[in-house]
Amino acid sequence: MTVWYQRHIVLEPSSRRRLTPITREILNAMPEIAEIKVGLLHLFLQHTSASLTINENADPDVLTDLEMAVDRLAPESLPYTHTIEGRDDMPAHVKTSLFGVSLTVPVGGGRLLLGTWQGIYLCEHRHAKHRRSLVLTLTGESLRFFHFIGDKEKS
Repeated sequence: MTVWYQRHIVLEPSSRRRLTPITREILNAMPEIAEIKVGLLHLFLQHTSASLTINENADPDVLTDLEMAVDRLAPESLPYTHTIEGRDDMPAHVKTSLFGVSLTVPVGGGRLLLGTWQGIYLCEHRHAKHRRSLVLTLTGESLRFFHFIGDKEKS
């Protein structure tokens, strides 16, 4: 039986301009992942100056280097036309376009099928702290349905 779940969560402000791990927050907000035999979790960030990425969750130097590289791709020092919201706003839009605001993660056996060293991150591209809204949509075949069928067949 295919099931659908959708949640809207608000991520509290993280330290400014930082990649913050959010895998745990996602799992806490969507406990139904544990019920999915096979499915997909879609994440959509409702903002234009922050983004989402999947990256290494073991060595924090990876995140530091990634932030440095992205800052070089979209520095605040360029002569941007859109400056009404501050020097960091237009570079934040560029970085958001590079990373993206949505991810789809496969789910299987009641867990996210991330690789051994992978984690989900919120990328805050502005200097000021912001609360960020995320829509989680989970769909898949329910383990409860398969267990029910299996139990019935054993009878």
